[in-house]
Amino acid sequence: MDQPFVILPEEQAPEGIEHCELCELSKQRTRVIWGEGNPKAPLMMILDNPGAREDREGNSFLCGTRETLQLGMREAGIAPNDVYVTYLLKCRPMRAYKKPEARAACLPHLQLQILQKRPLVLFGFGNVVAEALFPEEENATVKQLRGRWHEFQGTPIGFTYHPLAVRRRPNLLRFFVEDLIALKEKRKESAP
Repeated sequence: MDQPFVILPEEQAPEGIEHCELCELSKQRTRVIWGEGNPKAPLMMILDNPGAREDREGNSFLCGTRETLQLGMREAGIAPNDVYVTYLLKCRPMRAYKKPEARAACLPHLQLQILQKRPLVLFGFGNVVAEALFPEEENATVKQLRGRWHEFQGTPIGFTYHPLAVRRRPNLLRFFVEDLIALKEKRKESAP
């Protein structure tokens, strides 16, 4: 690879939210992960939950999800500075938990982020994010939603496969990159 992967700077959770106890993940987390990248970026990418961020020695590293995401961004020509990455769940799950309750508890945090940051375009990864943002849709899956633009809180949103799905099934990489190229184009047409 001609360019190394980068560890995007992490943004601290707002005061009060770093101690959130709205769901059972508060009992198993080490900390709240609010988001990473450029907080003023025009593109907000939404993943299901944070992955591992430090190795056993406590050194920052890129988990497979973030590495695959950056590979796709590079292929699509999206600069890291144009992106803010956040999560539906603000805590990394360490063991089994009640998923619907945790997602419902965390969704207001994501809605607050979108209102505060006002990105030009939103982009969701994977079925979990699609189902959480469009619970009224009968088939809120990436397969059904990708390739078209939708709206969430008045902001255009697109979807693609989760980076880990792409990692496990390399045949999805082509579609993943196509969707990220479409995101780059949508950002150009949405620019004021």
